Amino acid sequence: MAFAEIELARIEKTVGGFCRARTRPEFRDELRLEYKVDRQDVELFEVRPHWREPGEEIHSPVAKIKYVRSVNEWRLFWMRQDLKWHGYEPFPASRDLEDILEVVEEDRFGCFFG
Repeated sequence: MAFAEIELARIEKTVGGFCRARTRPEFRDELRLEYKVDRQDVELFEVRPHWREPGEEIHSPVAKIKYVRSVNEWRLFWMRQDLKWHGYEPFPASRDLEDILEVVEEDRFGCFFG
């Protein structure tokens, strides 16, 4: 089941605000953090110009946050070298989306921003 309008507005405020805060205005054309919502997932990714193809962009995954409605919690995932999403074991889930974003921001083990 997709998110309701009010849930999408909360995601925009919370996750969109997080992305805007991490994107420095003077470098916005060179590197920015964005997100997309797909069903029950919110995916964070970096956007930068393609180094070989002018006008093209490269989207690099940062984190995926999945909402599990049946237990009312958000689950955090990171992409490993195998290019598959894996549960982030040090902090796998929270009922609060802001808590998940704090873990991504801290990036204590270099799993999200390197």
